[in-house]
Amino acid sequence: MASGGSPPYIEFSDVKVEYPGHVRGLRGVSLQVQRGEFVFLVGKTGAGKSTILKLLTREVRQTSGSIKLQGRDIGRIKSREVPALRRQMGVVPQDFALLPRKRVWENLAYAMRAAGNTRKEVRTRVPDILEQVSMGGRADAFPHELSGGEQQRVAIARALINNPPLLLADEPTGNIDPEQSWDIMELLRKVNQRGATVLVASHDMMVIHRMGKRIVTLDDGTITDDQPALGGHDV
Repeated sequence: MASGGSPPYIEFSDVKVEYPGHVRGLRGVSLQVQRGEFVFLVGKTGAGKSTILKLLTREVRQTSGSIKLQGRDIGRIKSREVPALRRQMGVVPQDFALLPRKRVWENLAYAMRAAGNTRKEVRTRVPDILEQVSMGGRADAFPHELSGGEQQRVAIARALINNPPLLLADEPTGNIDPEQSWDIMELLRKVNQRGATVLVASHDMMVIHRMGKRIVTLDDGTITDDQPALGGHDV
């Protein structure tokens, strides 16, 4: 529950999602996430992890129930308001989704310009973001010249261009070598330590348990377990 009477940062209330063909994505999920938490969503493929993330970006709409972000019912916002909603969050997709013919810095610059930043802002911010993800030395590389872990770092850097208060990552270690998985999770931990609320859908249980963060387990569209962060509320 929210502390001090303040509303949760994210609140799902009896959310159901039914895809075409009577495929159920969620079966009445209620979930609260406080500002500054780091939460793992775990479960086998089809459990509903990605659906929760896509509901927050409005890529998917709920069939019933409500979803609130900072007290605002995002299920009720108009389509023209969705781009502004998404600018409040950074999204790391399952595949890296980098532009193959653009260099690392150009991938970030392109995303920043698309978000309305000036060329001066791009020149100032891109080097800083690349340093945050330890990719400053690979700014001129093309995606095909990078390892899987390096590509994921660039994908995370791109998600950080607007310094978002909310970061959503869908299987961020799913396409990289196991030895690089911990480095990526440590990077997400640093983003969280700087104040961002972080939700991560993941299968990587070895790394998840090592992180000591809150773990929400889903199965067949329902929450079956919710383990708090080690040491209590994770802020």
